[in-house]
Amino acid sequence: MKQTPFTIRFLGTGTSSGVPMIGCQCPVCTSENRKDNRLRSSILITTATTTVVIDATTDFRYQMLKNKIQHLDAIVFTHPHKDHIGGLDDVRGFNFFSNREMPLYVNEITKARILNDFDYAFTAVKYEGSPMMRFVSIDNTPFLIGDIWFTPIKVWHHKMPVLGFRIGDFTYITDANRIEEEEMQKIKGSKTIVLNALRKTPHLSHFTLQEAIDIALSLKVENAYFTHISHQLGLHDEINKELPSPIELAFDGLELHFNQ
Repeated sequence: MKQTPFTIRFLGTGTSSGVPMIGCQCPVCTSENRKDNRLRSSILITTATTTVVIDATTDFRYQMLKNKIQHLDAIVFTHPHKDHIGGLDDVRGFNFFSNREMPLYVNEITKARILNDFDYAFTAVKYEGSPMMRFVSIDNTPFLIGDIWFTPIKVWHHKMPVLGFRIGDFTYITDANRIEEEEMQKIKGSKTIVLNALRKTPHLSHFTLQEAIDIALSLKVENAYFTHISHQLGLHDEINKELPSPIELAFDGLELHFNQ
């Protein structure tokens, strides 16, 4: 599966509450450094001909406007938690100008949640202006959108299976606290990996900073970036100083280019 050149842009790198968190006056939430302002976690993948987003977060509308995204070929989903599907109603803008349904690439549990939460979009008779969406089922089998190849990687978010994705030499994993060895084999050989690193203290369903560091170093990647970050992790610049090479914290707006 030869992958054409592509660009990754981080649309959001924060956890479910975002950063700053409503009502919080901690040093991170009151920081004037733009890298400490994190929308919910999502990435944009673009080639010369294809544009895909992974996850439609509760910040989806703002992320599309902020990044001036005029066209979207599809949305690929990692799992059905609200901070990853909550912005789906706003595909209406894309529907209006493209006059087509938005393809949603989903596993079965994500499909079931979307059908429940956005039932009005899938009724036989729809209210005028409802979002137009159609499902494309995915599992552990590689799939192609335009000229972008996706290899799914099943990881665990406590007891929930979550899909990470490998695209060429790039691997993206969010909302995980365990990766089985069989799935780890799919990641090996990646030059760049993105992992979730929620905070320093243990969490039921997310990697801690140290756990993410250990995985990144064990994979011997050229570059590693951490995402799905909470305000509890600490200030962006201070945490970056603590991280061993080649690891960095991702931030909203960061772009990575892959000329494969």
